[in-house]
Amino acid sequence: MRRRDFVMLVGSAAATWPVAARAQRPTTEVRRIAVLMAFNEDSPEVQSWLMVFRKELERLGWKEGRNLKLDYRWTGSGDMNLMRQGAAELVALHPDLIISSSSPTTALLLAETRTIPIVFVNIVDPVGQGFVTSLSRPGGNATGLVNLEPSMAGKWVDLLREVAPKVARIVVPYNPASAPYADFYLNHFRSTARNLGAEIIPSQVADIAAFEKLVADESREPNTGFIPVPSGFFSNSREIAASFARSNLPAVSFNREFARSGGLLSYGNDINDNYRRSAVFVDRILKGEKPSDLPVQMPVKFELVVNLKTAKALGLLIPPQLLATADEVIE
Repeated sequence: MRRRDFVMLVGSAAATWPVAARAQRPTTEVRRIAVLMAFNEDSPEVQSWLMVFRKELERLGWKEGRNLKLDYRWTGSGDMNLMRQGAAELVALHPDLIISSSSPTTALLLAETRTIPIVFVNIVDPVGQGFVTSLSRPGGNATGLVNLEPSMAGKWVDLLREVAPKVARIVVPYNPASAPYADFYLNHFRSTARNLGAEIIPSQVADIAAFEKLVADESREPNTGFIPVPSGFFSNSREIAASFARSNLPAVSFNREFARSGGLLSYGNDINDNYRRSAVFVDRILKGEKPSDLPVQMPVKFELVVNLKTAKALGLLIPPQLLATADEVIE
């Protein structure tokens, strides 16, 4: 059930763009957009993001088969060879613009081209990773939307301890290939956990088999919880949630589908909203504006989802004040 709309505005000079720039109608000339997705094509969640993206493009006057052609490359979760191949293939098509779904795909695309406009949709710290000069003036051929600030790590630690106060060991798994920015998060994880008297245990995992072994091994230690570092590697929410359920472990995720798939709790930005807003970047660039002049936008919509059924199975009592602020409660 939906409890409320939790909208957070995070400073961005691009939050309100001139109406005049959006008023110009698209031409009948067919424009080509390439899309590099660091996910599996059969993911219903990922397909929902792209559906929102296409619907917003159509609302803005860009329709497939009429004045728009979309070329996709799918690279799975964390397969750097497929990402590298996909980036090269899409650049070779000489599209008008490329959509990039992650930090690794953005880095690979920028290694291939410094002229074709790139719109990244869901990445962490584009300045720190060298993708743009600044958020307000990107300065190159890339711009787009940030999904989560690394400081969110502190919020996840707080939430985990709020719903599972006995947790003293917090395992933080991450895949180095899909989360090259992991250190940005780990610093915030450590500082918040230290204040709460908890221990952070960073753990690299190369594949899902390694992740599942990590979960099984750590479940033998008492008072243990998990918070995965956000990345495409953990995009299969059902598989990730099932792994924690088998080991009877509390976990908090950035992805709302995690809680909907049986995970305990999720808190993060609405990824659908980022894909919707990315279509506005596409519209403006196809009409002649430069990525270097379009400020990077921060997330504006966040969601808290709590799974009461999972909490009951874990023997946890969700505080009433947390339930009152949840966007969705699964019973």
